[in-house]
Amino acid sequence: MFEFDPEKHYPQETESRVVIRFQDCDPLRHLNNAKYFDYFFNAREDQVPKLYGLEMIDLIRKYNAAWVIYNHNISYVKPAMVGEWVRIMSRVIWHNHNTIVVEYYMTDDSKTQLKTVLWSTMRYVTLAEGKSTDHSGAVLDFLKATSGDIDVSDMDIKDRVKQLAKELKK
Repeated sequence: MFEFDPEKHYPQETESRVVIRFQDCDPLRHLNNAKYFDYFFNAREDQVPKLYGLEMIDLIRKYNAAWVIYNHNISYVKPAMVGEWVRIMSRVIWHNHNTIVVEYYMTDDSKTQLKTVLWSTMRYVTLAEGKSTDHSGAVLDFLKATSGDIDVSDMDIKDRVKQLAKELKK
């Protein structure tokens, strides 16, 4: 279970290095568009316990609530190719009392070329009724400790793609 330590620094971004598998590619040797989601979600699921000591299932059981995705916004910039090593980064870029936006992005192995950006918007809901509920306790502590400070209210994914691509070129 996540226990906030005010003396500890919590990285806001997770990172994984993975290879693009043959079985996940189309006949043009590009990663299939739907498979980006698998790569993104698996990378985050692997990294969150390592970085924060948190298994999401523990939060779900303790608070009888979970995040449900209600919107994806994805931008495919450059294809990921079969056999290519890539980097996958993820972070919570925004949250309020019952919603989070998780940003995932993929680059080449050297982190100089942006390949894909995904924003997943999720609502925190109770397991029993499936009704929206507020973040509280360790959930809220986790979000406060690990969330970024990107103002998504004045930004769309196209703006973010440009911003990330520019940062990678530096």
